[in-house]
Amino acid sequence: MTTARLQDKATIVTGAASGLGRATAEMFAAQGAAVLCADLDDDVETTVKAIRAAGGTAEAFVGDLSSPETAQAMTDQALSDMGKVDAVFACAGIAGAGTAADTPIETWDRVIGVNLTSKWLSFRYVLPHMVERGSGSVIIQASVGGVIGVPGIFPYAAAKGGCISMGRQAAVDFGPSGVRVNVIAPGTIPTPLVEETYRAGGGMTGAAGVEEGLRRAPERYPLRRLGDPEHVAYLATYLASDESGWTTGQTFVIDGGITVA
Repeated sequence: MTTARLQDKATIVTGAASGLGRATAEMFAAQGAAVLCADLDDDVETTVKAIRAAGGTAEAFVGDLSSPETAQAMTDQALSDMGKVDAVFACAGIAGAGTAADTPIETWDRVIGVNLTSKWLSFRYVLPHMVERGSGSVIIQASVGGVIGVPGIFPYAAAKGGCISMGRQAAVDFGPSGVRVNVIAPGTIPTPLVEETYRAGGGMTGAAGVEEGLRRAPERYPLRRLGDPEHVAYLATYLASDESGWTTGQTFVIDGGITVA
């Protein structure tokens, strides 16, 4: 009999209303974890209902995690509902098109707030609990945009590069306490966020528009196809599980080969 990979784990997934966050929340639950599904969008309740319908355990939290007070409240709910937190997947994010010459300050502040600050706050208040227990896994969602240059996503790329550095630094600071921190940097996966980026003129072929951009995007990838949310969910599951117990401080680029092409 095969034991579920996350059996009896208690997890938090942010950005769980759609895309990579939703796919990961559902996979965590399918692998035996209890999941607190967090998002600014109250459609996160749909994710919770789907998990419960499949026999899993999930609760919802709705709020803007770029606010310290909200992030603290999310952590408090997670500990109240589940009694512990074994893993956090900080996935919430928004699109951020623009260049260094034309990005409005307001856009910069919002993109950095959601795509970098909220990632930190998603696990900031969980860390003392993990340190006390002597274990925990933090997984930070970044992007190949934080690794290589991608046209027209200046504020988004700045935030994602920050996520990679943040993960590396946190791994060094908290490794002695038994807490592992890793980063996932995906390439193009057709999600609402990617579609929004293309619509705003950013991304690999964003200027071509959403449908044409997504049709042409695979041409840039050695595997000649785009990713699926489940590809990220499988990797996040590995990083949340005990299978990755000696893995920390790493950035896992999952991108169909685009960064080496």
